[in-house]
Amino acid sequence: MPEIKELVKQLADKHGRNRESLLPILQGIITEEQSISDVAMSEVAEELNMSAALVYGTATFYSFLDTEPRGTYVIRICKTITCDMKGKKQMIQTIEDLLKIKVGETTKDNKFTLLETNCLGWCHKGPAMLINSTPYDSLDVNKITEIIMEYIRK
Repeated sequence: MPEIKELVKQLADKHGRNRESLLPILQGIITEEQSISDVAMSEVAEELNMSAALVYGTATFYSFLDTEPRGTYVIRICKTITCDMKGKKQMIQTIEDLLKIKVGETTKDNKFTLLETNCLGWCHKGPAMLINSTPYDSLDVNKITEIIMEYIRK
């Protein structure tokens, strides 16, 4: 894929070709491609002269670096104990019912992906979720239904 090769080269030109450049380059791929393919990981390894295992390990370690295609709207629900104690399970059930998918799945129209993720940094206002880069906190069933319905109508 010449375009991914060119993207990786551009990102390496911008961020450098050392180990510290790996994460910004992977984030740049996410920004442009929405996920990091195996081909992209191989190109990064080659461009930075590092092992494919190191690139893969880094890409799969961070929950915000998607290594598989996701929906247009990625819904990430905080799975910390704090959000769990404040009703996270009920929030997930509400989203699953509205979108007819389970955690880890994407809707058939590729509009939504539902994921659980580690702390979003909103524990003081949990339960919390992130839709793409927009945070939502202090959720209850009514609020989450209203938010999801807004995105369905988009």
